[in-house]
Amino acid sequence: MTPYIANAAAWQESWDRQQEAYLPDREHRFTAMLDAVDAVHDGGGPLRLLDLAGGTGSISERTLRRFPDAQVTLVDLDPALLALARASLGDRVTIVTADLGTPRWRDALPHREYDAVLTATALHWLPAERLTALYAELRDLLRPGGLLANADHMPDDTLPDLTKRLLDRARARRDARYAAGAVPSWSQWWELAAADPALAPLVAERQRIYPTGHSPEWNPPVSWHLAALTGAGFTEVGTVWRGGADAAVAGVR
Repeated sequence: MTPYIANAAAWQESWDRQQEAYLPDREHRFTAMLDAVDAVHDGGGPLRLLDLAGGTGSISERTLRRFPDAQVTLVDLDPALLALARASLGDRVTIVTADLGTPRWRDALPHREYDAVLTATALHWLPAERLTALYAELRDLLRPGGLLANADHMPDDTLPDLTKRLLDRARARRDARYAAGAVPSWSQWWELAAADPALAPLVAERQRIYPTGHSPEWNPPVSWHLAALTGAGFTEVGTVWRGGADAAVAGVR
């Protein structure tokens, strides 16, 4: 049973601030992806959306703000982040614990077809062969005309020197914010969570699931993702948002 988290709203705010230190334009990518969802939604019934590797439910919350009647499924494996999602979203979202590292993750889904799948800054821990297979699995979950959008670190391979300069600039600004105590870093956030009585056992469980972390980050250029989406059978693929070294790619079934 998930423990009661009295200060869940504060933890969610803290998570958002920590994420925004890495992703200053985080809201822009969310808005761009939801604009794409709005463009493909036929309005024939409630939007059915899958928030993939959704963590604390940032995408789910913004989806429900924009589409109040949406049927949202959030999938993740992290027990601490899922506890925060349950505490903040309640019964407005169906929350599923599943491991995206295996194709059997789909067995736990409440629906066999979705209008859209959204994911952000989460799939870079999957190796190339698994992410390639996952794109095909997601295509099969979409209705005809449905949308997949993935926002992540996806550098433009035609601008290598400029991308490096942009990354160095972003890192310097982020380090300055950490040094001033403006926001917690990733590691600091998890240290704070481990010290919270309600979250501590869930953080310990998370460490058992990921004893060495997810895996080394793997950030191929946007061209790799577009080729993988094409290979997975999407009829249209492209980039719906870019900010510096980050992008959101989309595929339409």
